[in-house]
Amino acid sequence: MGHALALSQGYDYNFNIMEIINEKIPNPKEIEKEISDFLNKKYGDQVKMVSPIVLPHADHSETDDLSHKKINPINFDLKPEELIAWLDQYVIKQDLAKQVLATKVCTHFNRVKYQKSAKGEGLNISGGIKNNVLMLGPTGVGKTYIIKLIANKLGVPFVKGDATKFSETGYVGGDVEDLVRDLVRESDNDLERAEYGIIYIDEIDKIASSGNLIGADVSRTGVQRALLKPMEETDVELKVPHDPISMIQEVEQFRKTGKREKRSINTKNILFIMSGAFSGLDDIIKKRTTTQKIGFGSRGKISQSKSDLIRQVKAEDLISYGFESEFVGRLPVKAIFQRLKEEDLLKILQTPNNPVMLNKKLDFATYGIDIKFSNDALKLLAQKAYTENTGARGLVSVIEQILIPFETKLPSTNIKRFPVTVSVIENPAHTLSTWLTRENDTLRLETFNAIALENKQSVIDYLNDNRVNITHQYELPLSACRIDKISDYYCNNVTEIGSSVKKIKFFYDKIKKIELDFYSKHDINIVLEEDAVDTILERLASGTVDIKDVYEKISADFEYGFKLIREKTQRNRFFLSKSALTNPENFLNQIIKSEFNKKDIQKMYSLSQPDFKESD
Repeated sequence: MGHALALSQGYDYNFNIMEIINEKIPNPKEIEKEISDFLNKKYGDQVKMVSPIVLPHADHSETDDLSHKKINPINFDLKPEELIAWLDQYVIKQDLAKQVLATKVCTHFNRVKYQKSAKGEGLNISGGIKNNVLMLGPTGVGKTYIIKLIANKLGVPFVKGDATKFSETGYVGGDVEDLVRDLVRESDNDLERAEYGIIYIDEIDKIASSGNLIGADVSRTGVQRALLKPMEETDVELKVPHDPISMIQEVEQFRKTGKREKRSINTKNILFIMSGAFSGLDDIIKKRTTTQKIGFGSRGKISQSKSDLIRQVKAEDLISYGFESEFVGRLPVKAIFQRLKEEDLLKILQTPNNPVMLNKKLDFATYGIDIKFSNDALKLLAQKAYTENTGARGLVSVIEQILIPFETKLPSTNIKRFPVTVSVIENPAHTLSTWLTRENDTLRLETFNAIALENKQSVIDYLNDNRVNITHQYELPLSACRIDKISDYYCNNVTEIGSSVKKIKFFYDKIKKIELDFYSKHDINIVLEEDAVDTILERLASGTVDIKDVYEKISADFEYGFKLIREKTQRNRFFLSKSALTNPENFLNQIIKSEFNKKDIQKMYSLSQPDFKESD
């Protein structure tokens, strides 16, 4: 069977691949045939081999190397306060956690950028410490959500893994180095980009040592040890060890290029962020802090909440919990998340960007149904979710439980407007039965329209409260008109606030381009004042006109008048207000009168001045 048999049976994967090449270089078809023959002899026709090599793929040149493929480079320039302000639009509460994460993530990537710049060239600190982060907090407080938001904002490659699915290298189970290889896939095989990614590992508390296990703890302490080198700095081979397909691909690569290439990724600049609920850690901290207070002069016992205790966590507590000291040392940054209260859950539901409400709106929009929640309904949902004691996850559970009957029945009806009120939550079966009999149809529609106005006002209030941040982030000055149009677009579509702002910004940019186009064609500077921009924007957003119509109308109304004024007065810059667009003839007449009055005044002034001459 040759070498293919050795690969298939798994006897010895660590042979020297150059020995194969020096003997004879088999082509993929020959290798596939040998393996298929072996499988057929051993298992009959019950097992077949499908080789990925024969699948169609892009035609690369012989010198093509995926490691040289480049996509958009990472050009990081965010400041901590900018990232915090952006996170505030999505994440409720958790101010301290947002500060820690935003600051250390920004510092990490700005540091990488600095070291790659001319100023930092050649700067390589021995024993440099990476700002890997450990997040601690109860379930449902937004730990995973906030990391996904940060990775999305930064535009860096991001992969998420579950600590319970990995084992120490060499044992059955996932290899922690697979996460590093996943970063390369997320980067479209751009190694340089992958080396600046984020690896997020959830449920890290589940790999704490049990403390009473005899023998190798391959799913706990073993995983901690396997993570040590990648968390600091190591080279991870992209070729998966002991994988026959990787061996075959290496032979094929050598056949094409005549070179034996070793592709690996360095983890020096990869940021590791880990999180867990750490149930029971508060008891360890309580025991430590209580012991320290015992003795003469100690104060009486002070009752502390779990959140207060977790905020006092030290490395020794994590070691007592079951982590290796070397592992804890590679997680120098701690971000503590607080348990969410009932009012926090309500704020989550009221935030326009929250995924809980957006996903439920999308579920019904799939069937052409517009669903809107009253403020009173949101308060009741938050109250019910708080009793679930699972944080924001309780919101999803409660909403699904209440709305499932409506999601089942309404798609088969002609009901396309669904107002969620207190009565819907408290008596879903009765409300649904009434609607299906077409009773109180008028009342349902009136209620829906009232909630729609209520929702729009909530969005307007949100935009006004975040006016400075949104203006800075999207470079769109927020006038009352623009806020109104953004809220209209948000309320009429299943989308985030950012997408709604971008939609109006698109119109705004088109309008401002009119100024450039007018100058390019007529060599005349026009400046559209803010009220003029809003007038045009309102018409564009309503769909009554397009930008081409607007430009042609402005050209027809002002081109010849401006050229005449320029010829007579040399003036070449004109400010167009809303009133100018509404009544161009009156606007031009006022300019002409003003310009000629100005010339008359100047003439009178020059005549009234004495004619001074220099004396001999």
